[in-house]
Amino acid sequence: MTFRSEIVFVRIVLPFIAGIICAYPIESKKLIAPTLFICLLLFTCLLIINILYKHIKAYHFKDRIGLLIYMFCFFLGGLICLFNKQSLRPDYYSNYTSSYLKSYVNSEPQQTNDILRFEVVVTKAFVSQQAKAVKGKLLIALKLDTLNPIELNYGDELMIVSENLPVEPPYNPAEFNFKAWLAAKNIYHQTFIKQSHIIKLNSTNGNKLIKYAIEVRQRQVAIYRKLIHNNEAFAVASTLILGYRADLSQETLAAYSKTGTIHALSVSGMHVGIIYIFLNWALFFLNGKRTLRIIKLLFICTLIWYYALLTGFSPSVLRSAIMLSVYIFAKTFNRSSNNYNILAFTAFCLLVYNPFLIWDVGFQLSFLAVIGLIYLQPKIYKWLYIKNKWLDKLWSTVALSLAAQIATFPLSIYYFHQFPLYFIFSNLFILLPLTAMMYLGIMILVLKFYFLAPLFEWIITFTNNGLRWMAELPFSGITSIWLNQGQLILLSFTLTIFTYALVKKRKGLFILSLVCLLIFQSSAFYDKVSALNQRKILFFSLRKNYATAFINANEVVLVTNLSKNDKNFNFFIKPALDQMQLTKIHFINWEQDTIINAFVKKEHQLSFYGYRILLLDQRLNYRSIANLPQYETIWLHQNPKKLINTLRQEVLFNSLVIDASNKDDQIQKYKTEANKIKVQYHILKKNNSYLVHLK
Repeated sequence: MTFRSEIVFVRIVLPFIAGIICAYPIESKKLIAPTLFICLLLFTCLLIINILYKHIKAYHFKDRIGLLIYMFCFFLGGLICLFNKQSLRPDYYSNYTSSYLKSYVNSEPQQTNDILRFEVVVTKAFVSQQAKAVKGKLLIALKLDTLNPIELNYGDELMIVSENLPVEPPYNPAEFNFKAWLAAKNIYHQTFIKQSHIIKLNSTNGNKLIKYAIEVRQRQVAIYRKLIHNNEAFAVASTLILGYRADLSQETLAAYSKTGTIHALSVSGMHVGIIYIFLNWALFFLNGKRTLRIIKLLFICTLIWYYALLTGFSPSVLRSAIMLSVYIFAKTFNRSSNNYNILAFTAFCLLVYNPFLIWDVGFQLSFLAVIGLIYLQPKIYKWLYIKNKWLDKLWSTVALSLAAQIATFPLSIYYFHQFPLYFIFSNLFILLPLTAMMYLGIMILVLKFYFLAPLFEWIITFTNNGLRWMAELPFSGITSIWLNQGQLILLSFTLTIFTYALVKKRKGLFILSLVCLLIFQSSAFYDKVSALNQRKILFFSLRKNYATAFINANEVVLVTNLSKNDKNFNFFIKPALDQMQLTKIHFINWEQDTIINAFVKKEHQLSFYGYRILLLDQRLNYRSIANLPQYETIWLHQNPKKLINTLRQEVLFNSLVIDASNKDDQIQKYKTEANKIKVQYHILKKNNSYLVHLK
């Protein structure tokens, strides 16, 4: 087991990442001390070996020393992860029963209607009127006073009522895991409060550098707002140039997503690269003496890091800034550098700073894309030899797009459940407009060339319209692709082995990749056949609404008070329907009687392939139901007053379903009554959904 120096960070970062991944699920602080002890022990051993290297002839034991280094990196990754997890700290604010919390705003507040959402860092908890120094992040959803809304900015110190609750997990199949997403940001609690429960203090806190960056960015966004009249063009400009999360319409987001150009709306390595290319070209006159090259190095790095600061230090921008800085440094001082080592060094630096970045989708995709560009792009480029200069540049761009798409393919479809078939054409289409938008947008802000604003706006509008047209073309993409984690690992392994086999011309590995592909296709085919033969009932767990899906093959009857355009439907329900490959949806509400194939709903009774449900609401409060048939389930809706014990005497049933249209106190009453007579019940509010498989 050798430890090659030219790729030292590649060898370090892999066990380091493994340590982070293994330590991340740990919820006990008892393991911090043992992990710290092991790290110190391994570090001491390695230090002694280094001091006595020649004396003990350690070069005879390189493999064992390499193993010790890997072990140290593994436990170091785990230790940094555990230290970074604020919920394990003894001074975490949620460990105290407090009445008030002192905190400061740690993000740019985002407003949706009359709700203001932002993240705070808690600094003090008031326990029995005593202030205790605490730490931890908290997500706040603040209901604004419509007559006199409060204005909040990064760093503002607040006094808030302590009503924080743990972030809820997903309750429905395929629902977005908001709890895991916030946990990756080191946020484990949230609170929903009114504006009257918050006091803005006359002091500020937070990182002064970030505060300065946000203030500068807000001024730049205000310039765009004044110069650009089209709302969509303004939103794209603010997002593209400054990383400001403006309100892009769903239509525009869908166009970029379906064409595989969504990366253009996220300030990333491509944007930093465009800036570097321009600066490197503009400062060509500093390529002479070493002193001039150093001046050029410092100037370019300063501007790149300043731009990264203005865009909020997103993982992709940080990755690019670090990589470019190391690359420019090596080039300036004529030092040889390994691209993989630079990439690994960048990942190591970012993960030491914040180990939770390993779960950031942008972090994962950006590093995979760069690996694809480094390894695959030169090999794809060599497939064709083109004499014409411009056609050769075009082919080089195609090879670039192919390499990035191949490298990110498994993870992209796992997260986004779609694959754009025209990604080569859309990326070629957007290349020149994107470059022009970057240069024009920066010139407007930095050089005050305001006369360029109409051209800037026209290019953005032209690009948006072009992408919308591509997104609406027939067969523009494959949608509703759902992979489980096993299929993701298998597909990634298959693609890696297949690529390596082609590059190295290994027949055995090529056959292995085909076998793996066959297994993957068999798994996908099995899922498809299972979907065509599925027959089940799914009661969704919602906050205020109700929804139950009666599923047969690829068709579903959805009893709900939500429409297909409702955000609750798209967030809580649609992902599950897509995952189950349901293509035909019939919407009906509680009051509507209908017959659709085997689904029969009439007079508060529902039957689906022999499974009978009694729909009990206030209209059946005082009505005898003794003559009605036996039911598998009784669905309680909108606070019926009939007692469960009385209901049990009138009709036979196996279980109760209590939806979220019932009030909380009434739900608790149903629960108490059901427990007394030992009846099975399912509460569809802050509980998991209820699935019934039918024969």
